[in-house]
Parts: sequence; C-alpha cells; structure tokens
Amino acid sequence: MNYKFFPLLFVVLLTSFTRLPNKSNSTKITPETTVTSVSKNVSIYNQLDANSFVLPNFDCFNTALDGFYLLKQKGLVTKNILTLVDFSLSSNTKRLWVIDLEKNVILFQTLVAHGRNTGEEFANEFSNQAESFKSSIGFYATGEIYNGKHGLSLKLDGLEKGLNDNARERAVVVHGADYVSESFIKQNKRLGRSQGCPAIPVEMNEKIINVIKDKSCLFIYHPSKNQEILAKLAS
Repeated sequence: MNYKFFPLLFVVLLTSFTRLPNKSNSTKITPETTVTSVSKNVSIYNQLDANSFVLPNFDCFNTALDGFYLLKQKGLVTKNILTLVDFSLSSNTKRLWVIDLEKNVILFQTLVAHGRNTGEEFANEFSNQAESFKSSIGFYATGEIYNGKHGLSLKLDGLEKGLNDNARERAVVVHGADYVSESFIKQNKRLGRSQGCPAIPVEMNEKIINVIKDKSCLFIYHPSKNQEILAKLAS
C-alpha cells in the first residue's frame, strides 16, 4: 500500500465533512443574517407608501418586521398586516400605524392610549401583571372580535413569556375610547389613559379592528426594552 497518499485522502475527507449542513445551527441568528435582514428591511421601509401619513421610526419598524417574519414562519400570525405602536413617542402624537405588507402601504395612522400607571404623556413603566393598569410591550397576535363594555373590541394574545403573555386574562384588548381624541388632548394637555389596553379613537375603532382581526401581528415598541423584547421572542 502506498502510504504517501494518506495525507491527501485525509484532506479530501475533511473537506467533504465540513461541507455537510449543520442542522443544529440552521436557525441561529448570525452577524451575516442580521446584516441581510437589516438590508432587506431598509429596502422595504424605503419603498413603503406613506399614503399621506408620516412614516414610523425605522428602529421600531425594523424590530417589528423581524418579529413579524419569525412569527409568520411559526404560524402564530397568518395575515400580511402589521400594526405598530411606538411608545417612545408622546401620547399626543399619532403613534399607531397599520401597514399592509402585501401592498407595502400604510393603511392607518392614529392616536393610541397607554395604561394609566404606565406614565403621563409618555409611556415609561410596563407590566404583565393583572390589576397593574400598565401597558405590556412586545409582540401580539390579534384574536377574535367581541362586544364588551367599550363596544366593539378585539382580543389580543401576548406571544412573549413574562412580557405580555397574560394579556388575554388581563383583558388587554383593542377598543375605542372617548378619551383618545384631539379634544381630550386640548383640554388636558395629554391623551387619556386606559387600564392597560391600546385604546384607539372611537371613530377609527371599527375600521381598524376589521382589518387587523384574526391572527395579524401587533407590536408595541419601547427602545429601553428592545433587547428584552428580541431576547424573549427568540427564546
């Protein structure tokens, strides 16, 4: 036997094994995939039809889009509708957007309330606990419509353990409220507050609920909690 060919044979075998796919790492986020994701999200953001509205903050949009694709892949959301709530903004501004990702157009932009114990004009305290009267951040799947004490309302399922997964038992829902209005802001210098629900203007309630109902993605963003949101979603 000619032993001088052994080193060459070893190199060939080693090369062939390193080309085998590593299934255990197939879903891990790497620096390369992160760059690709951001690049893709920038492209979508730049092509977004504002439809006479103001574009959302890119950081909020970028995180929301990453989460949307992950949840869509898992089957936890099924519609190509994304609702963003940016709690880094003043409650006196229109900080809720509904985006049709299939047509790449903003459908609605409107006011949205945070919980009364979450802050005055600005949201800064969050909770997943019952009776806290605080908002919960993170990703949600929209549920079914029902008629409650606030009229037409939409149930929400929190998808992040420890951040918002008590939403349904807390009755954190989308509903219309009189205190979510420009007139309330003029009289009180800030928007009214809920018991933790993302309440919206009464005149927008039915329109928005009928678009986002039944397993679309709703994302509530705050920059101070962004790493926690992403960590919970990936776990």
